[in-house]
Amino acid sequence: MKESLTETRDKSLDYILPRVTPDVRMRRLRSKAPLRAMIRETHLRLEQLIYPFFIVEGKGIKTPIKSMPGIHQQSIDEMLKEAAEVVSLGIKSVLLFGIPATKDADATGAWHSQGIVQKATRELKKHFPDLIVVADTCLCEYMDHGHCGIVHEGKILNDPSLEILARAAVSQAEAGADIIAPSDMMDGRIAAIRAALDANGYENIPIMAYSAKFASALYGPFREAAESAPQFGDRTSYQMDPANAREAMREIELDIEEGADIVMVKPAMPYLDLISEARYITKLPVAAYNVSGEYSMVKAAAANGWIDEKRVVMELLTGIVRAGADLIITYHAKDVAEWLK
Repeated sequence: MKESLTETRDKSLDYILPRVTPDVRMRRLRSKAPLRAMIRETHLRLEQLIYPFFIVEGKGIKTPIKSMPGIHQQSIDEMLKEAAEVVSLGIKSVLLFGIPATKDADATGAWHSQGIVQKATRELKKHFPDLIVVADTCLCEYMDHGHCGIVHEGKILNDPSLEILARAAVSQAEAGADIIAPSDMMDGRIAAIRAALDANGYENIPIMAYSAKFASALYGPFREAAESAPQFGDRTSYQMDPANAREAMREIELDIEEGADIVMVKPAMPYLDLISEARYITKLPVAAYNVSGEYSMVKAAAANGWIDEKRVVMELLTGIVRAGADLIITYHAKDVAEWLK
């Protein structure tokens, strides 16, 4: 920074203001939109986005989720209509959550060949064979108590739950799922699922592990969407403490050792530091889940006219990619696809 020989004295205040000329002018490359686009470092692409569906039994059902404007619980026939829209927008991947007609203590709907996700998967692959179908592999939506594992005397049992998760994963692969995505946070479930897939001829089906899934307050709207709120207690005995970063990296490392092909951090926005650290410790693809609470807050603020929704969403998702995410599960996917055009 250079100081000019010319100085001015403010006559109303008794101090000198040297004239300063910058040596480096960073604004040169910000002066025009084409220049800014030319040197942009981080790019949000359609191929990175995964759009979730919440599927219910029945026909002609499309029920709005009040806390998630624009998102619905829907029957398979209605899902196929939205899937056609998703494909037309250029979105390449969807994530399926199932809400069964009945729930039980064995999560039968999670692994049965006629489970809701299995039926939805077969229909999607029949009508849209190139669409990547990611099957959420968890038990909470199918259990009558709403927890992600078998419950005995008020405790969530880890090891007995692994067999059910493995059965569910094989059933989903058999139905045509392209990616299995375990979200339960039981210890050892990646190893159990990988072994079961391989033993049944699905060695080429990748696993996208919800590796660092935190016990977050930002899942609230999802509980309404998936009808999966626990009937007692909470999930803090298996989902992670939001304060723990080193533990998150250990979870990710263990999932990699057990055979995960993609690792995930969930939620996304409060955990950008962990997305960045995950990107640093592994060469595997890193996914991030832009969860329901993050979505709903943006929608609520936009509905009140407090923010520019398009600018905010694009900034948030670009920040997730900049932090190191290769893939983003987001309810904003359709809107982003329109904006990226």
